[in-house]
Formats: sequence, structure tokens, C-alpha cells
Amino acid sequence: MSQDFFAAHQATLQGALDAIAQRGFWTPYPEAPSGRIYGETAAADGEAAFKARLNKPFTLNQPATKAMVGAEVSPFGFALGITYPNPDIDGLMAAAQAALPAWRKAGPQARAGVCLEILHRLNRRSFEIAHCVQHTTGQAFVMAFQAGGPHAQDRGLEAVAYGYRAMAEVPEHASWEKPQGKADPLRMDKDYHIVGQGVSLMIGCSTFPTWNGYPGLFASLVTGNAVVVKPHPGAILPLALTVEIAREVLAEAGLPQDVVLLAADTADAPLAKELALRPEVKIIDFTGSSAFGTWLEQNARQARTYAEKAGVNFIVLDSADDLKAVTRNLAFSLSLYSGQMCTTPQNIFIPRTGIKVGGEIVSFDEVAGAIAGAVAKFNSDGDRAVEVLGAIQAQATCDRLDQARGMGKVLLDSREITHPAFPGARVRSPLMLSVDCAQTEIFIQELFGPISFVIAVDSAESGLELATKTAKQHGALTASVYSTDPAFLAKAEDLCVDAGVALSENLTGGVFVNQSAAFSDFHGSGANPAANASLCDSAFVAERFRVVQVRRHSA
Repeated sequence: MSQDFFAAHQATLQGALDAIAQRGFWTPYPEAPSGRIYGETAAADGEAAFKARLNKPFTLNQPATKAMVGAEVSPFGFALGITYPNPDIDGLMAAAQAALPAWRKAGPQARAGVCLEILHRLNRRSFEIAHCVQHTTGQAFVMAFQAGGPHAQDRGLEAVAYGYRAMAEVPEHASWEKPQGKADPLRMDKDYHIVGQGVSLMIGCSTFPTWNGYPGLFASLVTGNAVVVKPHPGAILPLALTVEIAREVLAEAGLPQDVVLLAADTADAPLAKELALRPEVKIIDFTGSSAFGTWLEQNARQARTYAEKAGVNFIVLDSADDLKAVTRNLAFSLSLYSGQMCTTPQNIFIPRTGIKVGGEIVSFDEVAGAIAGAVAKFNSDGDRAVEVLGAIQAQATCDRLDQARGMGKVLLDSREITHPAFPGARVRSPLMLSVDCAQTEIFIQELFGPISFVIAVDSAESGLELATKTAKQHGALTASVYSTDPAFLAKAEDLCVDAGVALSENLTGGVFVNQSAAFSDFHGSGANPAANASLCDSAFVAERFRVVQVRRHSA
């Protein structure tokens, strides 16, 4: 059956292989939540499927379950009431290891076929996934559909393509012949076996459980590893649904379902550290805080850890042709998902003497005011704003937002917005503060959430140097610069490349610095403290498997 899966989706895999080589736009998973694409009843069916999950156990029929746990509360104001399998870790690891031999022997094509079929089924259930993502992360519905559904599936497929390409570089068999002069040549037959490292642990995050989780999940699966999925206790449902679908496909393929297992926990009784230190775990994928990511790197020494941690993303303004176009673009970037994206800018560096716009100097105060005014205008209509802002995933982010007000001069205060459909939702508009570059202790750390600083610097060049120095020391995933000066842009490119941070130049249209496209954009570089890996490149998959050879004399 798994070979049928490969044949059924071979064209999709080839499209992905072509895309990662060419880096142009491509996707097999449409991002529009359209009934014409997904079926006229898909939206209603997806919502009904989500609601049918509420207030009951999520049964997976997996081994080693000692209890059912769960305490998810939607950021839109209601408890999900779902419980999930909380494992006996010894039994869970034994089950994962027992599944490995058959999964290894299935081979790269069969494993790729299974992964492609899982992604296909996830895509067909994107409306259901969207509701699951919305009501665990706080993303507005359209964003939850796109980022939690097709865009996450793109990232999973990208990982499958990289993994399959790396394995395909190794032939299954070779005939070796070494001449020996007048004597008969030496002849050997050699077989090469792709062997996964063992058990992989995927530790999910609370804001983008699928988008950040699928690359590691599918990279480990396609390369022959079993995967234990440990979701964030506040965002279990999207990954539980993913595990359910994966196990269904594995069973239909005649392969052990325990290749994929769920390990749900609670905030009061976390499992991540205990799981991470298990000797069976050889790979860890993690997105979250710098503190825990660093702990994993330093303590889970038996495993290769792929970690995306905190970073301080920045914007530098030097000059512009159209300030309104700049501020419109920034307003969306600063508002999208209430700044809860790991790629959202936090620090905006502006020369204290102002910037040149269309040949005239616009003062620091005027530029800062224009940005704040654009953000305020963008979020002035509450009914529209909530569809961009979404809801705040964690109360701790709201608390951080309240505490940040005293950190600088308030350019734009955050306000609570009532959601028309969910009155209990935690909705907050962005907070913008003005500080001086000498106050580095304020803005040198990531303040997660809708918090940004407009920072006065002596010059655009000094702001660029400070920003990239901060990125090298504390990490950054994204940078953006605005300048009409080719020499300044060239310097920005050199400094950002040196700092290992992805640079966007002069964005004023429908592309935003905090959005990343699979098959084209590398998310993270692994070249500064914000992440030690990239989603996705060859290095992300290469150490997830080894090649073991068998050789024999041939006639």
C-alpha cells in the first residue's frame, strides 16, 4: 500500500524537489479557504468536526497510556474540555523502538509515500485544522487556516523533499571492481542501508504548533525515525489531530502505527525534560524560549537538537521615496497576530536627525509619529482589527504588555478590543514606545508580543551596526531596511549576512518582513543565537540518518 502512496503523490514530490532547487513560488496546497477548492461543505464540515472534539477524550488507541490529561483554554474565551493520552514514558519508548525495524526496512520511497499521504489528508482537513489552531493559539481564522494548514503543510513537504533528496544520493546497491593487473580484478557487491538515528522528539510550541512542528516531524519520519510528538500543553489539539491522521495512514500502509506517538502533558506536570533526556531519543526539534532551548542543547547530550529560540528582529530606516507606503507595510507587520510571530520586528532604528523622504528631511518625531499613526489607523476599526490581531495566546503576554508601558515614551498605547464573535477573547492592539539607543538594556532582549521600540540613533549607519551587533549577540530571524541609497543597501546586506539574519529591502507592497514562503525562503539561518538550524536546508535532514553498508565478494 505504501508504494501506492508513493506512486499517487510522486508528481507532488517531484514538484517539491524542483521547487527547492529553483526557489521560485510553488505550492500544491492552496491557501485560500475556498469551498470551490476544498469542497462546498468543507467549511461547515471542518467546524462541525472541531466542535465534535470538544468536552470529550481524544482517543488514539496508542500504547502506554497511564492517564488522560488536558486543560486547553481558547484565547477566544472558552475551555476546550478535551483530554489526551498522558504516557508511561518507559512503555512509550519501548513502543517507538519496536516500530523502528519495519519502518527502516520500508525504505525511502515507501516512507516518502506515507509522509506524502499524511500531508495530503491533512490538507483535505485544513478547515478542521484551522479551528483547532485558532482556538489553541489565538490566530484569527484566516491566518489559522493558512499558517496552520497549507503553509504548514508546505513546510512539511519541503522537509520530505530535502530528506528524500539526501537519501536518494545514496544508491541501494553498487558493483565494485578494482583492476589487479594480470590477475583477476577484485570484485565486491555492496548494499547501502539508510538507517534512522532512532527516536525523534518533537516539542511543539504554543503559537505555531503545526508550522513550526511539521518540518521536524516530517524530516525525521522520511529519514526513518520514529517520532514522539510532545505538544505545548496549551496547544495540543492541532498536533493530536496530526498524530491521529499519521497513525491511520501508517496502518493502511501495513506499517506500525507506533512510528508516531503522542505524549500530552500539563503545565503542572511537564514531560519535556524527562523525554529529552531519554537515551532512546537521538533527535530533538524545539521551538520556544531561549532558556529551554539552551537547556536542551547543554543537557540532552545524547541527541542532536534543532532549536529555534528567541531573537530581536529589527528595522532600520535611512531614506524612502514614499513614507506612507512604508508605514502601511509596517503597520500590518507590527499588527499581524499581535506580534506573536518569531519573525515580527521589535526594534525600529531611526536617525535622531530624521530621514530623507523624496528629497526632504522628515524629523525623527514625524517618522515615529507616522508609524504609530499608521498602526493606530490600521487597528481603528475593531471588527476588522480582530481578523488581523487575533487573540493573545497566553495571559503572560498580556502581563508583559502591561509591564512594558513604563519602559519608554509611549507613542501608541495598547488597548483592549472586544471581539464581535468572542466577547471573552484576549485581544490587544500594539504598544509602541520611543527610547534612545543608549538604553540598550531595554530593547536588547526579546519582549514577546505586540511590543515595539522606535529607537533614536546618531545615524542610519550606527543604527544598522547596533542592530546587527545585537543580532550576533542575542539572535534575530528577520531584518528590514529602507533606503534609496545603493551604498547603504550594500552595507546592510554585508552586515546582515555576517550576522546570519535574513534581510528584506524596501518592502512597501503585499510582502511583509514577518512572512516566510516555503520552498523559497529559508526560515532562520542557524548562524546566530535565534536558531541553530534552518527551515529547511540539507543540514536540517542530513544528520537524521546514517548509511550502513554490507559488502560481499562477487563472482
